Amino acid sequence: MIDSVLLWFRQDLRLSDQAAVIVAASGARVIPIYVLDDDTPGDWRIGGAQRWWLHHSLDALDKALRERGSRLILRRGRAAEELARLARETGAERIHALRHYEPWWQEVQDTLAREHDLCLYDGNYLAAPYEVLSGSGSRYRIFTPWWRALKQQMPPERPRHAPAHISAPSRWPRSDALSDWSLLPTRPDWAKAFGERWTPGEEGARAALTHFLPYLEDYGEARNLPSEKGSSGLSPHLHFGEISPTTVWYRCAGKAHGKAEPFLREVGWRDFSANVIDQFPDYAHSNGRDGYKVRWRTDKAAEADFAAWTKGRTGYPIVDAGMRQLWATGWMHNRVRMIAASFLIKHLLIDWRRGERWFWDTLVDADYGNNSQNWQWVAGSGVDSSPFGRIMAPLVQSTKFDAAGYIREWVPELAGLKDDVIHDPHGAECAPEDYPEPLIGHRAGRERALAAAR
Repeated sequence: MIDSVLLWFRQDLRLSDQAAVIVAASGARVIPIYVLDDDTPGDWRIGGAQRWWLHHSLDALDKALRERGSRLILRRGRAAEELARLARETGAERIHALRHYEPWWQEVQDTLAREHDLCLYDGNYLAAPYEVLSGSGSRYRIFTPWWRALKQQMPPERPRHAPAHISAPSRWPRSDALSDWSLLPTRPDWAKAFGERWTPGEEGARAALTHFLPYLEDYGEARNLPSEKGSSGLSPHLHFGEISPTTVWYRCAGKAHGKAEPFLREVGWRDFSANVIDQFPDYAHSNGRDGYKVRWRTDKAAEADFAAWTKGRTGYPIVDAGMRQLWATGWMHNRVRMIAASFLIKHLLIDWRRGERWFWDTLVDADYGNNSQNWQWVAGSGVDSSPFGRIMAPLVQSTKFDAAGYIREWVPELAGLKDDVIHDPHGAECAPEDYPEPLIGHRAGRERALAAAR
């Protein structure tokens, strides 16, 4: 057996179908390591909701490693420096890791590769961004032709099982205690309901997928109905790499065959977002479309409107339900995410980057690629996006997608209203006294937005 190697985990917190784990465990003493790096990402250090998830996911990963004769070493600091330090301490000859495409991770990978034997593998996506090319060999910027090209490469290679045993080093290096990182909120414990909704970790990911499969064939329609159980609940598990997209592909395609495509297309959108940030590393703060200009509101009234939006006090029930669901569970229904984002950008004329940052801190599935790609799609600023002039009507959307039950769940002051008035209680003149007036009327908001984009 060769000397020890480092196995570096990031957003790939699983043992099954994890190429770096499988290769590292095949013939070496393995030192699994996770580095909490709040410095290298700069403004993009993981947000509060993600930190809650990370605590529980790391705990689950450590338990899975211990079942195989190993354990997880925890360090805090700049990833490149901590990995170099750990290599010196242990005499590790090699570092195994899955390749990541966020700009700060690409920088760290380049730094490590110059001084260490860094072995990178793909596995967080159905296909690596640089593998999905047009007939001329160029990269795609538009999703639909990219999706067609990706499908030509599918199915991916079959997922591989986790190793039954992982050889330990003769001596374990120092490790931080997970509890010392204070990832869980305490005063106040705003995440107290998260545990009722989520089970972080690889086993939780597998259970979520199994639970979703009976609903898979109806996903194309049900995914747009906030009151229905149409969403998979897999997005945070995929974000943290607790389950591989390849595993999801095979389980879904095997269950529903061609009827699985609406859902697999959404898994593909996540891949496409990685393709976008690989080409445009600053996509989270720079408009993707040349010539995009909107006169954003930045006065005190705009600040008050932004605060009302974050608290779910806009006077639009579907928007308020979504924002309150986000605060309570760290997640929001996909259709409602679009409605809430459109309302902030177009009705309130607040820069899309403000909303993106709020989602980054409050979503358990906040992904650099997906989050920026989705906000720019709604804003009309992205390389592939909806035009700015396409303004969602929240009241129409709420009725069209039958959100009455969803509103009752998350806006309890409206729970006693009937289906025909709950979407627009002010218009029906039956809004309770404790429910706020709309921040702006739909027609006035639409006209103001169109004028600001001229």
